[in-house]
Amino acid sequence: MKNLHDVKLSMLDLVAVREGGTVAEALAISLRTAQHVEALGFTRYWLAEHHNMPGIASSATAVLVGYIAGGTKHMRVGSGGVMLPNHAPLVVAEAFGTLAELYPNRIDLGLGRAPGTDQLTMRALRRDRVETEADFPRDVAELQQLLGTPQAGQRVVAMPGAGTGVPIWLLGSSLFSARLAAERGLPYAFASHFAPAQLLQAIAVYRSQFRPSPSLAEPYVIIGVPLIAAPTDEEAEFLASSTYQRVLGILRGDRRCLPPPVADFLAQLAPQERRAIDDFLGAAVIGGPEAVRAGLTGLLQATQADELMLVCDIFDADLRLSSLDIAAAVCAG
Repeated sequence: MKNLHDVKLSMLDLVAVREGGTVAEALAISLRTAQHVEALGFTRYWLAEHHNMPGIASSATAVLVGYIAGGTKHMRVGSGGVMLPNHAPLVVAEAFGTLAELYPNRIDLGLGRAPGTDQLTMRALRRDRVETEADFPRDVAELQQLLGTPQAGQRVVAMPGAGTGVPIWLLGSSLFSARLAAERGLPYAFASHFAPAQLLQAIAVYRSQFRPSPSLAEPYVIIGVPLIAAPTDEEAEFLASSTYQRVLGILRGDRRCLPPPVADFLAQLAPQERRAIDDFLGAAVIGGPEAVRAGLTGLLQATQADELMLVCDIFDADLRLSSLDIAAAVCAG
């Protein structure tokens, strides 16, 4: 059984624009956060692709990966993930191949099969292309080929990209990507930070069906963990109200910028709204140091994950860094 000393810590950032703030400020906060967690010893820092969503500034994911990699020294930086239905594989290979040449052995390419947006915006991204279930596995295979060593007679070569071997990760919130990652022998990241319902089932499928590959000999699992840590449970619950408000907005179809915290926010909601937020944040760890220790330990015992990828959306940027300090100290001590 793993304990917290054995697990790696990483970070997933949606680059939240705060209420009353600007995109430029959100980008600066992300870089500052990345530099901070690199100093704490975090393994990687991923950016998530979303489009046409007020309050989220991570649409140009490859650009942000370069921004964060350029402002850090050794931590891995990547996408968590690039939503492959929105992009031609060749364009992705060239972008991440370029990043790999600029920042050798530091770039990750996490891939998702959801559009990461609404249908209208998806059509704006890929025009009239109609996505089928067979497209994602085929596009993943094409990316693997484009980032690998060119074969004799290969007529389309990613330049840059070919021969870089940028590590590909499959992301998912259901069993589809778990099966595909197992079949291809790729590392797997489960999106339990917003859709934890099938977490244990997906990990079990991935591990039981895993086939070793040239890139990965044994299964490797990352799980997403919403984290709000503070000196006391009460303060953490207060800070978490920003996330509760955001989740409620998502559930209501009313997306906005990250709001400031509100006292006793959950008490103001109807029971069904509280249950919906609880379901969305089923893998969340919220509280003071001891509650954080218990929460992370429980997740680790249940999943035996190799890596915990924290999602920490706190309105006050300084308190966000303090929250990550607490998580790092808990895992180190």
